[in-house]
Amino acid sequence: MKEKTWVLIPAALLICVVALPAQWLAGQAAGGGDDNPDARPPATKADVRIVQRAREILNSPSEWNRADTRVCPTDAKTFSLYCALEKATNEIGAKFEHRAAAMQEARFVIDDIAPNRKNYHHRLMDYNNAPTTTFADVQKFFRLLGDRISTRLRDESQGRNK
Repeated sequence: MKEKTWVLIPAALLICVVALPAQWLAGQAAGGGDDNPDARPPATKADVRIVQRAREILNSPSEWNRADTRVCPTDAKTFSLYCALEKATNEIGAKFEHRAAAMQEARFVIDDIAPNRKNYHHRLMDYNNAPTTTFADVQKFFRLLGDRISTRLRDESQGRNK
């Protein structure tokens, strides 16, 4: 029995040594379990639908909540950028994740278009709530976001990760 134990213990340790780093690397590649503000998880067809649906949810100035708190009531009648994306994600049937591809690309769009981005603590909320952001800016944001997700999806499916 002692001989079997001496063989099984090193085998079990070897499995752990190989499996744990592989799981960690897989998590990092998928955007990780951390809250990396620069995470870039792969885009999916669901992300394209999420952006389309969020744009439909927020399709008129009367539906725009200009006072975002990143708390999204299920019975809301008005929506911020963040809450429109969260609601769309839930409606599409995807699991809402703070650092999912559509949410991350939304943040990157804001990085590109917001003049005061460096002053933002929460990109989506602060851009949404900025007094200089207009409803035309919101529509432009969704157009750019849709284009960006579609481009990433095409590039990733062709094996050219950006």
